[in-house]
Amino acid sequence: MADPLTRLLLDTSVVIAGSEAVKLSRGDTAAISVITIGELRAGVRLAGDPNTHAIRQARLAAVRDTFEPLPVDEPVAEHYGEILAAARAQKRTSKATDLLIIATAAATGRALLTLDGAQAALARLALVPVREDCLGRDVREGRCRQPFDTL
Repeated sequence: MADPLTRLLLDTSVVIAGSEAVKLSRGDTAAISVITIGELRAGVRLAGDPNTHAIRQARLAAVRDTFEPLPVDEPVAEHYGEILAAARAQKRTSKATDLLIIATAAATGRALLTLDGAQAALARLALVPVREDCLGRDVREGRCRQPFDTL
């Protein structure tokens, strides 16, 4: 089996930022959660103008063409419950989507690749391996600034 830091689950932040924000190595394998498809779809629906809508729709189509998303199944749900309990015990507030993506990484034995520092910290709390890539971008408010933050 491959090293867990080469079997990656890409967080939505990484998918949005694209290849400019992360560097995958030759041996890396990447997957996404079905939750990422939902988050990207919400971005399309919430686009404020036709140009942004077109950019986001194209990104969603490219992601759908590239990945077969990992489902939220019973093992993911079990990990989600554990991670949710750990977060609440520490009085952390987190989005359900972030927790589900972390749970998917845990259930599938993948490292989480994220640009979101708060999500990375929660993943580490849950003992999920994390790779954070910012490639020289400014880190503000606990996360990497992404090229599409304003979209």
